[in-house]
Amino acid sequence: MSKLTRRNALAGGVLAVLLTAAAQPALSEEKGATKLFKIVSVKDEIIIGVNDSDMSQAGGANAGAIARVLAAEGHLTAWEYSVKRGTNGEMQQVPTHQVGVLANGSLRVEPYTSPYAVVSHQ
Repeated sequence: MSKLTRRNALAGGVLAVLLTAAAQPALSEEKGATKLFKIVSVKDEIIIGVNDSDMSQAGGANAGAIARVLAAEGHLTAWEYSVKRGTNGEMQQVPTHQVGVLANGSLRVEPYTSPYAVVSHQ
């Protein structure tokens, strides 16, 4: 097998793995579950978790709703999430403490998919 053929076979295999992973639903996408978002600023980034009840006034728990709340009110209180080991020894994405997110012209909100089980803050 030539180098070019091996490289194409490897690239096809990697693409298949990526497509399979993208097609699988995230662990926290069921209705009412906590959804994670990455808040990115010039200075740093954090992972926050919100659910539909947290964001009911803004029309649901999505990046657009978070951006609307920040634009309208100038701030948002949410739970910061980090990775910890659960009681069963498995890694989990868990709420650590509440944080205030202030609106900033250089702020970006992105959906975040965790490779770990997400523990709801409620």
